[in-house]
Amino acid sequence: MALRILALVQARTSSTRLPGKVLMPILGRPMLALHLERLKRCTTFTNLVVATSNDPSDDALAELCTSEGVDCFRGSLADVLDRFVHAARPFSPDIVVRLTGDCPLADPKLIDDIVFRFVKSDFDYLSNCAPATFPDGLDVEVMRFRDLEIAAREAVLPSHREHVTPFIRKQPERFEVSNYFSEIDRSFMRWTVDEPEDFEFVKRVYERLYPAIPAFTTDDVFALLALEPELASINSRFERNEGSKKSLIADAQFLAKKNQ
Repeated sequence: MALRILALVQARTSSTRLPGKVLMPILGRPMLALHLERLKRCTTFTNLVVATSNDPSDDALAELCTSEGVDCFRGSLADVLDRFVHAARPFSPDIVVRLTGDCPLADPKLIDDIVFRFVKSDFDYLSNCAPATFPDGLDVEVMRFRDLEIAAREAVLPSHREHVTPFIRKQPERFEVSNYFSEIDRSFMRWTVDEPEDFEFVKRVYERLYPAIPAFTTDDVFALLALEPELASINSRFERNEGSKKSLIADAQFLAKKNQ
């Protein structure tokens, strides 16, 4: 029987640093619509679903998914791990691919390569971001659904509930965890969208490439940056994974309260 591979795209409009970012327009279309267009070129998925919240702030996001012909699940706003598990269950997947809606330069070929590597392995979890060697914004995480359900039952730390995968990837003694490396370390490049400058960078990349090459590749982006290196400086002042620092503070507060 063929493996059932479900891609779940985590997205919401209530981002604290750049609210509504996934719906902000690039070339007249919402950023998330362009992102989903890229993900539809992946060949390994059995199903593609956007996992958003049931908060009214995400009504427009859900409507966009309908207009783009992409399934949308709505669940907990704060407990993203719970949202993921409930989004996946109706599909009974063997494998879940976690992607995020703020990465509109996602690389379909890279995603497929990582999924293929996972399918051929005995891994429980495989990503290209622990440690990172690809540009921030090309992150891919692949895991077995059975382990995601274990995490949903057992995880208690705020960071584990918010970021979905730490419960699995931070227990290599329990789960078979591996990483997919790039031949060249480009982890210093920032292609994700968390700040206004990030959006400006991505918007300019699309403006330069999309009109002539709608299915532009990562190599096309590298070539553009080689010709116009000033583009990369637009958002270079931000550190990778700044959002996770808030979760670690929440973990410390949770543990302190628990130990009182």
